Amino acid sequence: MERIMIDLEFIFRASPTIVYTFLTTPACLVRWFCDAVDINGMTYSFVWNDFTEVANLTEDIEEEKVHFEWEDKDEEFLEFRISTSPVTGETILEISDFCDSDEATDYKKLWESQIRDLRKEMGDA
Repeated sequence: MERIMIDLEFIFRASPTIVYTFLTTPACLVRWFCDAVDINGMTYSFVWNDFTEVANLTEDIEEEKVHFEWEDKDEEFLEFRISTSPVTGETILEISDFCDSDEATDYKKLWESQIRDLRKEMGDA
């Protein structure tokens, strides 16, 4: 199956600092993104339903960008980019991720569900 990159964009009223915190700290990640996370240096082990995926944090620009490269997936990554709208002042979160080409619609729905959880945890719902 062909793997494709998907790009998503979400708007938040929360500050870039709060969004960044929820993307990088274990206590916050388990509240919306995964069941458990273990961080060893720049290596993150994410757990979902007893399945572990390991990623290396290869770029971390506070309040701007978080880039993970998956250890077991060639050239695939998960990237979060944070910016502020110059017009509205709202925080923009852009996500780049990969999925099978026939699962793109379902994968986008999964991310939308994850973001609903993130909003709820941040008090941005």
